[in-house]
Amino acid sequence: MMAEGTVTIKGTKDGLLVILNQDDWPTTLSNLKEHLVQMGTFFTGGKVMLQAGGRVLEAEELETVAGVFSTQGMTLTTVLSESAATRRAAHRLGFETERPKPQPPPRPAATMDNMVVRRTLRSGQSVHHPGSIVVIGDVNPGAEVVAGGDIIVWGHLRGVVHAGALGDNEAIVCALALAPTQLRIGNQIARPPEEEMETSQPETARVRDDQIVVEDWDR
Repeated sequence: MMAEGTVTIKGTKDGLLVILNQDDWPTTLSNLKEHLVQMGTFFTGGKVMLQAGGRVLEAEELETVAGVFSTQGMTLTTVLSESAATRRAAHRLGFETERPKPQPPPRPAATMDNMVVRRTLRSGQSVHHPGSIVVIGDVNPGAEVVAGGDIIVWGHLRGVVHAGALGDNEAIVCALALAPTQLRIGNQIARPPEEEMETSQPETARVRDDQIVVEDWDR
């Protein structure tokens, strides 16, 4: 979760939930733009639910905020609000005003919070998900895995990974062979030594005392 000032951003099973806290509109809009720029391409192509609370938003303001998301490659689909006027404006623009109803997972291995990738990720391939990600295969150099939760690789991890990408420093990265070209957890970042030292023992990376440490997986 990323929270600061007038905007709170959370990853959910349905995509991104953006909560607007009470402040003047120009400040809120500026804060939203800043957060989305910081997130880079993490949610490019994703859907967004906007939680406006009791704030009254006209159709023009909703179109403006939808444009902000569009600039970052995201699509505003739902406007949640306690204000009847805001809901009416959202309906006129074609937005939903209720959370989507839960859908059964497409396959047993996929849960509401986790994504399972059953293949090796090769150079140039990337996987982004707001929950945790399990890769049954290798993550080769040049591949990227970014998760809002944990990352577990049942294979060799040699690419770029970012667990807890929404600011969760409690997230972990596990692999049967851990030798990433770059490893990030929450707001912390670690790079491998100049001489690559991949072990044959499963390992876990986590944040301790504001730095990333690597331990045996069974700890």
